[in-house]
Amino acid sequence: MTSDHMLDRSRTVVVVVDVQEAFRRAVDGFEDVARGARALLAAARLLELPALVTEQYPQGLGHTVDEVGLDGEQPLAKTVFSAARAPGFDLQERDQVLLCGIEAHVCVSQTAHDLIDDGVEVHVAADAIASRTRSNREIGLRKMERAGAIVTSVETALFELCERAGTPEFRAVQRLVR
Repeated sequence: MTSDHMLDRSRTVVVVVDVQEAFRRAVDGFEDVARGARALLAAARLLELPALVTEQYPQGLGHTVDEVGLDGEQPLAKTVFSAARAPGFDLQERDQVLLCGIEAHVCVSQTAHDLIDDGVEVHVAADAIASRTRSNREIGLRKMERAGAIVTSVETALFELCERAGTPEFRAVQRLVR
């Protein structure tokens, strides 16, 4: 069913980068990122997709915020900016990533670039990424897109993964984005 540049359940890993407590007050659009990350992780569970969650220097920046709704996902602690370089980062032989998180121009961008360089197709949920400033968010987004990332939204990505309406999975995912 999928064509080039569409997400495929058998190929996709959801990656949530650094949606941590220290960014709550500093990042413009933090609540949107947390809400988007929550929907992506919940859908990953429903659709039986692997998911990876990272935390940048958690002893200093805190842990993943409760709003993300971790449920069994064990965040990978990292000090490198690119999640792809973190110990334990494993795409389980899949070649598509649905990416969201903080900060768009640093950790999210470097993750996207490393994955693209490794031949992974990266889909960035633009409504679930943010930086401390809007201009840095836009710079990160443009840079990722120029490198080959596919800009999408949480809803677009999840409906691509569902493939069709009318199924119990579709109805459950639809509730996540409404």
